[in-house]
Order: sequence, then structure tokens, then C-alpha cells
Amino acid sequence: MTNEKYIDLEFAKLDMERIKRRGYSETVFCESKTNEQLAKIFETFELSGLNVLGTRASELQYDFLKEKFQKIQYNNKARVLTLIQKPVKKVGLISVCTAGTGDIAVAEEVCAVAEFFGSYVKKFYDIGVAGVHRVFDNINEIKKANVVVVVAGMEGTLGGIITGLVDVPVIAVPTSVGYGSSMNGISALLTMLNSCAEGMTVVNIDNGFNAGYSACQINRKIAGDK
Repeated sequence: MTNEKYIDLEFAKLDMERIKRRGYSETVFCESKTNEQLAKIFETFELSGLNVLGTRASELQYDFLKEKFQKIQYNNKARVLTLIQKPVKKVGLISVCTAGTGDIAVAEEVCAVAEFFGSYVKKFYDIGVAGVHRVFDNINEIKKANVVVVVAGMEGTLGGIITGLVDVPVIAVPTSVGYGSSMNGISALLTMLNSCAEGMTVVNIDNGFNAGYSACQINRKIAGDK
């Protein structure tokens, strides 16, 4: 069934008006969907002429979909699928920082999402507080961005430190990286939520998608792109 607002596939109702309301088309969360469901969703968006982004996708899902969609690409670091039909105009700059190498997978999702929706990204990986001089060595470059995303597990301190050093919005992403008492990211989440550094917004544990999406919205507004 099709109406002005969504396309009903029975197992999914595709929000065709989201691009009008939000500025971006709907994103497909691939985890827990069958190959056949994903194929139908991607096909419907493709026929509508939209670029398609799929998050939390597996190699097996990509292997299935690439037989049906010639233009589909897979970023295995970010676990992100993209089907680009219209050129993406990129603007501004987002700095994406990680505390450790173990946080890179979530940071790569941030980067892939932000780039898909039209932002330039620069990466600053493994600059955590165990060697805080690495932050100071890179801070002048980090400051050049319109938005900073900080991805950190363990105790999650890096977000507050960088927020206290820059004059732009900071989005902090706690990750589930860490030993037992880190409680799969809850420790980092609580540290970030309780930070006294002004101007830091916190997203859910391992939620690189929402951080990249929100950072892109802020960046594009600052860059003057509509």
C-alpha cells in the first residue's frame, strides 16, 4: 500500500516524508532484518530515487545485497551499507576523536554516517587520557571543526577534557569497551552525563549513528548549507 506519507511493505512502513521533515531520508537498521526484507526495503528506496544508508549490517547481508544492487557499497569497519544514486555535497568539518584504538569501530560508524549525509570528517584516533599529551598535540587541528565527536570507553573521561578545550559543540559517545566494572559502557556513559564541562551532549552507548547524524545536522547549519 502507498500513500503520501509512507509505503507499506507489511513488515515495514517506509517513511517517505522524512526527507521533507528532517532534511534526510530514512536510515535502515539492518541488524535483525532478514536478507529478503532488506532487499525489498533497499529496492523500494532505490526506485524512489533516494540514497540509502544501512547501519549495523553484516558481511553476509552485504554479500546477499550486492548481487541485487550494483551500486551498493559496504564499509566493514563501520558495518555500514550505502547505495548512492545522487551525488552528496559535503560541507564544513567534523572532528572525530577516539580515546583508544578499541573505540575505532564506533567512530567509523560516526564518520560513515556524517559523510553520507554531507559532512567532511577528520579523524583523531587513540588520543586518550592515558597519554593526554596526545590531545594537546592535536587540539589546534581538532578546533578547526564546526563540531567535535568524542568516542570513548573505559571511564569515558576524554569527552569532558576535549569539551573544556574547544569552543564548538561536542557530542560524546560512550562505548562498551572496557573491563568488568566498566559495565559494558555504563561507566563511560555516567562519566559523560555527569561531566561539568559545558556544551557536551551525550548519546547512547555505541550509538555512532546518532552521533554522526546529529553532528552532521549541526555542522551543516553552521556551514550555512540547507
